[in-house]
Amino acid sequence: MEVTNTIYEIAKNYETPFVLLDPKLLETNYKRLASVMDNLEIYYAVKANSHPEIIKTLFNQGSHFDIASRGEIELLLSLGIPGQLMSFGNTIKKEKDIAFAYENKIEMYSVDSEMELEKIANNAPGSKVYARLLMSSDDSDWPLSKKFGTDIDHVIQLLVHAKGLGLIPYGVSFHVGSQTYNKYKWKEAIVQAAEIFYQLKEYENIELEMINLGGGMPIQHTRPIPQIEEIGLMIKESIEEYFADVKRLRVIVEPGRSMVGDIGVLVTEVILRSRKQKDNWVYIDAGVFHGLLETIEDFRYEIIVEGKEEEETGIFSLAGPTCDSVDTIYDEVELPVSITMGDKLYFKNAAAYTVEYGTTFNGIKPPKAYIIQ
Repeated sequence: MEVTNTIYEIAKNYETPFVLLDPKLLETNYKRLASVMDNLEIYYAVKANSHPEIIKTLFNQGSHFDIASRGEIELLLSLGIPGQLMSFGNTIKKEKDIAFAYENKIEMYSVDSEMELEKIANNAPGSKVYARLLMSSDDSDWPLSKKFGTDIDHVIQLLVHAKGLGLIPYGVSFHVGSQTYNKYKWKEAIVQAAEIFYQLKEYENIELEMINLGGGMPIQHTRPIPQIEEIGLMIKESIEEYFADVKRLRVIVEPGRSMVGDIGVLVTEVILRSRKQKDNWVYIDAGVFHGLLETIEDFRYEIIVEGKEEEETGIFSLAGPTCDSVDTIYDEVELPVSITMGDKLYFKNAAAYTVEYGTTFNGIKPPKAYIIQ
């Protein structure tokens, strides 16, 4: 979201910290992604931002939903979204939550281990399962290669085991890493997924029907990014080349950050400026516990200081309001040299993984979210 005079005027109506969300930009993002490939099925990753207005807007656009917990299922059900439009994408599920999902007509479940398959067989018999492929994600801001997924041989073993358990071995999923800058990562993953399809059909007489591309498409922050259209063309051409012999193929994508990240701005206020030895410090009313957790590993947002956009900048340390040393947003960041108490800071494109990560710590409440009408 661009920070304009209109945004400044709207921001005057609310107490900081807060996030402003524009559902019209969300509609544009959905249509843009849907247009890159015929019959592409969008399953929005609810974990990125579960605000009811976002869910309702996407539902009205025709979206499906990737959910990770019973809480997310219950939220969607409360908004009138049927379980048939959900996929349980977390590979780490409680048995009672699997049973709850099954009772509510959720048909697809992600796995990357034998035990997870057995839990699904016991609590959601006859369901469709897709195995998550381990991917290198070194070209992303948030690599996901250690906690989730497994190698090609194990994926094949899992899907064979799924058939033996009375489940439907349905497909393969992967995730190239959140905020991925290399469009060729999707081709690399598609090639590996195609090999799994081929081996299962050739040697086990199992015909898979679905490839789940995960998320990872980037939004603009401080580095150049490939556009959705570039990534979409890479995906389209790779599927046409490597899945040409697959008769029935569902292609699913699970956007989170790329769907909602740039529809909002986080607005905060300076509550203290100080000097310690040779360092200049600025403290604001939102920190790593209140919406800016991703900055712990130096994830960089573009920051605008209202009224000082053209001013000379200097190097500051930027921190949040809590009594915890972890609550340091950036050790070094450029800010206007005259920045002081009462100034408002706008973190651009901050609608994903901000309010979702917010908690009440030191009695300080997380940012609220407001919808731009």
